[in-house]
Amino acid sequence: MAALDDYYNAIEASRRLKIHPETVKRLCRQGDLPAVKLHNTWLIKRDILDNFAATYVPKRGARRRLLK
Repeated sequence: MAALDDYYNAIEASRRLKIHPETVKRLCRQGDLPAVKLHNTWLIKRDILDNFAATYVPKRGARRRLLK
């Protein structure tokens, strides 16, 4: 899958952002995190996720849980 090496799926992105995978999917659905949905998988381009991670601040009161 060399063509998809530059993309993260929701689970990989959640580990990168240290948030729940469902939160990543919600951000994608809302358009806050630019992504493409292919069948049932959200794909986020690596450089877009890096830029997003540099500026993302979880909403006040949100629980942050480190995922292993």
